[in-house]
Amino acid sequence: MIWLTIILMTVIIFFSRYIFIEPKLPLRLNANMVKFLSYSAPAVLTAILAPIVFLQDNTLHLNLDNSYLIGAVFAVLLILLTRNTLLTAVLSMLLFFLVH
Repeated sequence: MIWLTIILMTVIIFFSRYIFIEPKLPLRLNANMVKFLSYSAPAVLTAILAPIVFLQDNTLHLNLDNSYLIGAVFAVLLILLTRNTLLTAVLSMLLFFLVH
């Protein structure tokens, strides 16, 4: 059953992306929809990462001993300064592992 679910979800994801990528299909989004959808990735990532960074044992943890918070703040500052995703990922993970 789990394999069937994984395969079906893979097919659904593939075709939902393929519809917008294939140039021969007549489906095009207007500018407002493209702008609206550009906010979806940051919104989803924030929803995933916020509980990991800010919560420990179902309580808000904003202390300086929170290695997740230190790594996240460092990553945000580094990406704003360098605009280099690979460098930011590597250095923020290195700092996280050193602090953790």
